[in-house]
Amino acid sequence: QVQLVESGGGLVQPGGSLRLSCTFYGSIFSMYGMGWYRQAPGKQRELVADITSGGTTNYADFVKGRFTISRDNTKRTVYLQMNSLKPDDTAVYYCKGGWSRKDYWGQGTQVTVSS
Repeated sequence: QVQLVESGGGLVQPGGSLRLSCTFYGSIFSMYGMGWYRQAPGKQRELVADITSGGTTNYADFVKGRFTISRDNTKRTVYLQMNSLKPDDTAVYYCKGGWSRKDYWGQGTQVTVSS
């Protein structure tokens, strides 16, 4: 059974940085496309960035130039490096893994950007 475990969230001041990690268990990680999503209070969940099994990346316009998604297949982990954080980036961040029309989600990690 696939399980995704996120870590790295927390409280950071505007302009600061955080790195989120998502470790994958239960299947062949390298086959999966991976993504980071976020959901702020009262808003729908939205895509932040994703990365294919081959390493091709895609970003939402609102994070381009600030966030970087990457993966390490040897560690079965996908990362989201977040720089120049803004209060609007405050949300619960979720990791998603997808393959063969099946998607799996992590439990989420809270990111709060506030002075």
